[in-house]
Amino acid sequence: MIKNYLLAPGPTPVPPRVALAMAQPIIHHRTPQFSRIFAEAQHGLKRLFQTEQDVLMLAASGTGAMESAITNLFSPGDEVLVINGGKFGERWGKIATAYGLTPTEVRVPWGAGVRVDEVRAVLDRQPGIRGVCVQASETSTAAVHPIEDLAALTRERDVLLIVDGITAVGVFDLPMDRWGIDVLITGSQKALMLPPGLAFIALSERAWERSATARLPRFYFDLARERAALAQHTSAWTPAISLVLGLRESLAMLFEEGLPRVFDRHARLAAATRAAGRALGLQLVAPEVPSPALTGLYTPSTVDGGKLVAYLRDCMGVTFAGGQDHLKGKIVRIAHLGYMGVFDTLTAIAAFEMALRRFGHNVPLGCGVGAAQEALMAALPE
Repeated sequence: MIKNYLLAPGPTPVPPRVALAMAQPIIHHRTPQFSRIFAEAQHGLKRLFQTEQDVLMLAASGTGAMESAITNLFSPGDEVLVINGGKFGERWGKIATAYGLTPTEVRVPWGAGVRVDEVRAVLDRQPGIRGVCVQASETSTAAVHPIEDLAALTRERDVLLIVDGITAVGVFDLPMDRWGIDVLITGSQKALMLPPGLAFIALSERAWERSATARLPRFYFDLARERAALAQHTSAWTPAISLVLGLRESLAMLFEEGLPRVFDRHARLAAATRAAGRALGLQLVAPEVPSPALTGLYTPSTVDGGKLVAYLRDCMGVTFAGGQDHLKGKIVRIAHLGYMGVFDTLTAIAAFEMALRRFGHNVPLGCGVGAAQEALMAALPE
């Protein structure tokens, strides 16, 4: 028997109590019963986003929320600045191009965070730019960008800051209102501990003002229509009913733990994983700006990372993520977001050591596990 461990950065494991909530009988979505559930979930999302603004629920993946940000806030030909430091930063540029915008890219080496002065220089040089699109946590590289500093920069101008927080919201502190983020996005299958299928997006007041004059076409992803429906504790279109039931439960779990403890748990698991990687003599993909959501590690030059990830998944039952584009076959990405604890991290490191040994890299077994254990001792109860 092989027991499976899902340790990739999305989808993430679903807690039993959330799975049980989703297993409840389907109820009709245009009823007072569902509206009460919807309203409770909406209230929880506002707490999670740390905003007084509405958080809209879309039956889509996170990319649907990214697309809705573009279509609801811009007009044909508008200039936008895209921070491209990985596959998902690249996606902002592709969406903008698909809708006839004029994107300018700031290219960032994979594994690095964007420099704020570089963004400032582009905005000074191109005053027609109407928005900056960025990831808080770039999942393809396990790096974070300086969102608080970018928000301070864009608040000085008529420029919206649009943040993909898909592997950030619920992982580390990202206070939308306090920092002045104009658009914040996340998805269900990450820190919210749900299956894929829900996307969430919140807009600031000045983003809502911009949306009133934006002229790109939209229909299903019409955020003004969703906002009007939300005022009635419902959705504009048929919602993902079972996922909303699970969402209410997963939010309850997060608030029972307490957001500061949630953020601390992610930070500790990430620090332990990085300590293990260093003990194994492996290079971090994002050594200067590592994300608390996941850790990227370069595999030894003698080991094919793609085959290693496949062996871990198919023969050991442990699912990591591999690299993308030029990092394909060169890195592994180990997640520690969502329904993850101390022993998930230790399992990940132990399996990784054994797989490396299986592929001919003679690591001392227990070396990385021991380093992770030392880092995690403080997390154990007295």
